[in-house]
Amino acid sequence: MKIKFGTSGWRAIIAEDFTFANVERVAKAVCGYLKDHPEHGNTLIIGNDTRFMGEKFGSVAADIARAKGFRVLHCDHPVPTPTISHAIRNMKAAGALNFTASHNPPEYQGIKFSTFDGAPALPEVTKLIEAAIENNQEPADADGGSIEAFDPKDAYLGDLKSKVNFEAIAASKCKFAYDCLYGTGRGYLDKILRDHGLEVETIHDWRDVTFGGRSPEPGEDHLDELRDAVTTKGLTLGLATDGDGDRFGIIDSDGTFIEPNRLVALLADYLAESRGWTLGLARSVATSNLIDRVAKDRGLELFETPVGFKFIGELINRDEIILGGEESAGLSIRGHYPEKDGLIACLLAAESVAVRSQTIGEQLEDLYKRVGKLESKRIGVKLTDDVAAKLREKLAQEPSEIGGRRIENINRLDGVKFIFDGGSWMLMRPSGTEPMVRIYAESESATELEELLEAGKSYLLA
Repeated sequence: MKIKFGTSGWRAIIAEDFTFANVERVAKAVCGYLKDHPEHGNTLIIGNDTRFMGEKFGSVAADIARAKGFRVLHCDHPVPTPTISHAIRNMKAAGALNFTASHNPPEYQGIKFSTFDGAPALPEVTKLIEAAIENNQEPADADGGSIEAFDPKDAYLGDLKSKVNFEAIAASKCKFAYDCLYGTGRGYLDKILRDHGLEVETIHDWRDVTFGGRSPEPGEDHLDELRDAVTTKGLTLGLATDGDGDRFGIIDSDGTFIEPNRLVALLADYLAESRGWTLGLARSVATSNLIDRVAKDRGLELFETPVGFKFIGELINRDEIILGGEESAGLSIRGHYPEKDGLIACLLAAESVAVRSQTIGEQLEDLYKRVGKLESKRIGVKLTDDVAAKLREKLAQEPSEIGGRRIENINRLDGVKFIFDGGSWMLMRPSGTEPMVRIYAESESATELEELLEAGKSYLLA
């Protein structure tokens, strides 16, 4: 089979395409790439999330890397993706193989390859790896390889302490509930809050490789128990992270789910204010223009990237932005790692509540008074062969209007984004992690938003 890396690594269904044989193919190709770049050393970190067989797949990759002469640091417990990003830098490793399918359903497994800078491998790197897999290329075995058990937790948590105002959070006496969705955040986010004397109620903080029978995604429809804990016990915030800890979910004190688009913009505004940083802000092409309005209000430059956090990660590495975020609940900040980190997102949300003495909802209302409010949403259409053909056809067209709305501009940075008169927009692009076509839209009107999504679906399927 052909192995192809998407926006965040390679993912496939366990025992169908995600097999030991294919893991061996990927591991050998990655080792070959690293051998071609010896300037970054020969240390390779291998980790996994809480999915089925994660440790076993990791051991297969570790044995291959050892045989190729690498010093392998094999994580001794399921580890959040951002922790691995930090560990690459902290240990001056050449890269990492992380066995995770992030928020995908439990039948999926995946591999994320991160390079020496802690960032997800860029397309020019993964194309070389894909070609090596296709051609069955692998480096020769070499002496000197080893495998060591590795625990990156304390170093990562210590780093978080230098980037979050825990003194303010502790002084506020805030109370939290945390849902790790059976994932890798357990023993991380709850621990660091408790270490600072804060009260935290945990939910689903044990390993379940089925994730309760659904995707470990911290979306609104997966956080009912977290919402109940917050509202019935009068807690300050409900915090959640996905299976590998790189995505966040927030429940406000009144039980309201805070859409990621809104939290990204709010935290961008908060960091500009609290840190006094004057660099730019970044968002993917699919993310709300609310962050554009924050940038304009604060006099900051705005960067737009394709979907995939690796592109925002480049801006983090170049120290060009305060914060970069995606509508899919991923963000990172200046001085952090070029990888999504759901744990720091949750902690910064808690910090903003503590410092501003306002709920998330109250902070958003203040923000809307300054920059206006936008409504955004996405829907998915199953990517059948017929839909894929129609998508290719539609991406090539130059319509002047859709659903009776005149198109002012077409953005082809990633997929096709139709920008309408008045600033509302709609984007169509295939998902890089699931067999879906995503349709995103945004408007100042909730009614128009629904109309845009329906018009987009009709246009795609016509």
